[in-house]
Amino acid sequence: MVNVPRLVIAAPSSGSGKTTVATGLMAAFAGRGLAVSGHKVGPDYIDPGYHTLATGRPGRNLDAYMCGPELVAPLFAHGAQGCDLAVVEGVMGLYDGASGQGELASTAQVAKLLRAPVVLVVDASSQSRSVAALVHGFASWDTQVRIGGVILNKVGSDRHEALLREALEESGVPVLGVLRRAEQVAVPSRHLGLVPVAERRGDAVGAVAAMADRVRGGCDLDALMALARSAPPVPGAGAWSAAEAVGACGEPVPLPAPSRNRGLRPRTPAPQTPPDFVRGDPQGLDFGAHVVAVASGAAFTFSYAEHSELLAAAGATVVPFDPLRDEALPEGTRGLVIGGGFPEVYAPQLSANEPLRKAVAELALSGAPVAAECAGLLYLARSLDGLPMCGVLDAEARMSERLTLGYRDAVAVSDSVLAATGTRMRGHEFHRTVLEPGAGDAPAWGMHQPERRVEGFVQQGVHASYLHTHWASAPGTARRFVERCKG
Repeated sequence: MVNVPRLVIAAPSSGSGKTTVATGLMAAFAGRGLAVSGHKVGPDYIDPGYHTLATGRPGRNLDAYMCGPELVAPLFAHGAQGCDLAVVEGVMGLYDGASGQGELASTAQVAKLLRAPVVLVVDASSQSRSVAALVHGFASWDTQVRIGGVILNKVGSDRHEALLREALEESGVPVLGVLRRAEQVAVPSRHLGLVPVAERRGDAVGAVAAMADRVRGGCDLDALMALARSAPPVPGAGAWSAAEAVGACGEPVPLPAPSRNRGLRPRTPAPQTPPDFVRGDPQGLDFGAHVVAVASGAAFTFSYAEHSELLAAAGATVVPFDPLRDEALPEGTRGLVIGGGFPEVYAPQLSANEPLRKAVAELALSGAPVAAECAGLLYLARSLDGLPMCGVLDAEARMSERLTLGYRDAVAVSDSVLAATGTRMRGHEFHRTVLEPGAGDAPAWGMHQPERRVEGFVQQGVHASYLHTHWASAPGTARRFVERCKG
């Protein structure tokens, strides 16, 4: 039974102030000496970085699309273990989820799965009495979603506040905070959202402190804590464990020997999911301490905490390194993981680090396992915006005006270090770059939505793709990767 006091911070729409309120609450309660766990609904990598800064604990994602609804409560319990309070920041509007999938992956669904009260953050800048109708509509739309209070944002004056409070008295939903319009906290953003914490550490610390001050000054923290404590236990939700997840995978499917042949033909997607991993006895795991280097630093900030936890549980020694600064891979590297981020912003520095680019290329050429997502894919390309990259992939990358964004259903179309042919996974794309060609002779994934296409590259031990995946949904991915590290 999960019985951590908890709140879900939601809003009628994006841009209402969820991040400011959620992060400010985390920091304000942490400032009271409480152990606070921060969570984010959906695939977003950036907001959890601010949550980490506010709480001192890893920010974690709760994504019912990529991981399945059944893992939401266990992953929440894993992240919130030993905490006095958990704050879950929603995504988009309260009832917005995966396109065409009903409530799937919405903040409302996560709130129901966690049996957590919702605090609705309302942008009140252009309304007065109408706020009551808005709140009433959100509170009554789904009776299984409990809206326990409202925080009014962008309130213009004392008179404006009085009108809003008077209107909301009729709704029966209490006002738990009022934030004035003149007190907005400046958090820099660019083409994919907020600037990650790793790129502006000093400024980010100041921004989080300002959010905390704003929330402390405008919100009733005692009432919010009482609301959080009113959440009933979540039945049957034991905490997720990386060790148990990896152990339950059984024996990995044998992998093909590394090949230098780049002329493989794309395979036809299998009509059903093959038994990639068979559930079995979790005892007897012994992969040895193989070093898996994980790209980090300002250029590669997109990573789910569970990925490193799964790699460690599978027997790897996970060592971070910064491609902007380190001229060599960590000593003893047997595998490499390069996640997402903003390599386009740091292309000159990445290109200038020729010793590391050469080391990455040599590792890939040796047949060692290399997993690259989005930014990692661009880093492995021949060039990015005309600047030399690692040259592992025979492809050119460039910035584009077009935003590619959305959930994806994918099937592995080539056997790789991450998945056997035919393995189905759900993922997410989020980028403003174009890679030409977009797929190699042996593509990584076949996509069905929004259009049918193949995407990514599988060659030797390299698996490179735009698709972001969450390995908690398929822990055999980590075990398979570490198994290849044994060489």
